Amino acid sequence: MMIVTGASREQTREELSRSVFDLLVIGGGILGTSVTWMAAQAGLRVAMVDAGDFAGATSSASSKLVHGGLRYLQTGNLKLVAENHRERRALAADIAPHLVKPLDFVVPVYKGGPHGAAKLGAGVFLYSALSASLGRIVGPRQAQELVPELRMDGLRAAAVYGDHQMNDSRVAVMTVRAAVEAGAVVLNHAEVAGLRFSRGSVCGAELRDRLDGTEFGVQAHLVLNATGPWVDELRRMEDEGAEPSIRLSKGAHVVMRRREPWKAALTTPIDKYRVSFAIPWEDHLLLGTTDEEYTGDPGQVRATDADVGQILDEAGHAVTGLSRQDITYTFAGLRVLPGGPGKVTAAKRETVLTYGRGGMLSVAGGKWTTYRHIGRHVFETLSKVLGGDHAKVLPAVPLPGMASPDAVAMRLFTDREPDARMDPLIARHLATHYGSLAFDLARLIQQDPVLGERIHPDGPDIWAQVVYAREHEWAATVDDVVRRRTTLTIRGLDTPGIRDRVSALLSR
Repeated sequence: MMIVTGASREQTREELSRSVFDLLVIGGGILGTSVTWMAAQAGLRVAMVDAGDFAGATSSASSKLVHGGLRYLQTGNLKLVAENHRERRALAADIAPHLVKPLDFVVPVYKGGPHGAAKLGAGVFLYSALSASLGRIVGPRQAQELVPELRMDGLRAAAVYGDHQMNDSRVAVMTVRAAVEAGAVVLNHAEVAGLRFSRGSVCGAELRDRLDGTEFGVQAHLVLNATGPWVDELRRMEDEGAEPSIRLSKGAHVVMRRREPWKAALTTPIDKYRVSFAIPWEDHLLLGTTDEEYTGDPGQVRATDADVGQILDEAGHAVTGLSRQDITYTFAGLRVLPGGPGKVTAAKRETVLTYGRGGMLSVAGGKWTTYRHIGRHVFETLSKVLGGDHAKVLPAVPLPGMASPDAVAMRLFTDREPDARMDPLIARHLATHYGSLAFDLARLIQQDPVLGERIHPDGPDIWAQVVYAREHEWAATVDDVVRRRTTLTIRGLDTPGIRDRVSALLSR
């Protein structure tokens, strides 16, 4: 039996409890969702659980970029940049063109800055060559046309290159949906209380539903620990003496109201290696990020006042008029890095794979740009452990809803009579967050026109999204909806009254 997206939590728990799975994936972030998708495509009987929401921690706290990694050129890692660009192009063209959109980036060159125009220009042209796109050098006035609030004092020139951006939470939900459509069984808000063992080998997990306290278990031939910052905590459930395998780096971000439309983002060099981003995102500006070692409780990571001050100060190198009064949201996530000495800023951004004493495979590290590539690599590793003849993962399976956002938005707007047409801003919002699945929301509105109303007058999210999130996207808590299925929280629009109404809709 395959559990569909509209199954209840009770149905899903029953399916998880009574089946024996080839693979149990613990952790529904970047790595867990990707491996689950790949394993389900290959015909494995796979289950995935997460103690919180899917992509509820680090994986929804990224810089929202799908990019080659301009800074990796500093370390001479051309192979990594080229690999990143291949995946970026695949996501934008074949996998998720409805969720991943192109964006130009301006790199300003200021008098006394860490990089000169000649060096920076050479780097951007090399980066653009690896990305199969065109980079260019522009003058200060041309740069300001792209970024209206660009600081002009001391600006000598600017380099322009192309990359992409996305809404990480939406990409995560669509990846989970793709995995379920391929046969996976998934459940969020289900924490691991302990591991199951058979003759010394890990063979499943004991779970507790965080929403109602129900306890149940999952049996599997192989368990994959993809819990991100908590990876060593789960490894110690397998082996109390397990040595640490990772360390953590905190990356904080600030979301601000945007005063004028930007045609491009800013990549501002701070020193020889670090850069500061100012990115137009969800009609706001996304600023960041920090990079400092973190040793506290991963569940308590936050953007501190000091983080916000640092981000605003660094962004202020190139952006004018920044004010704390314009901040709508702050957040922080944790990069999972290989263990070892030295500063986290110099640590390699690579995936860590370890085998435990009980046969559990643990994986940590990764980025959204290459999440499919990493997922395939991990799946190939675990398929060797499982043995048997598994189908190969197809190279380019699109995420649900794949379609041209422009075409979807046009249809949403024109499918009704002129006096009943959808607001074009809402149509565009749905098209770029759901693709062709936006037509499912349009049908909900036809059945109940109230669902077509804006949740808040200052944002494009509508009530149909809440119902759809409840029925088809595993939203179980208010934060699932306002923080990750919609853009209400990042816009600063999740007022107490709205949260109460969302809660009422979720309880139906």
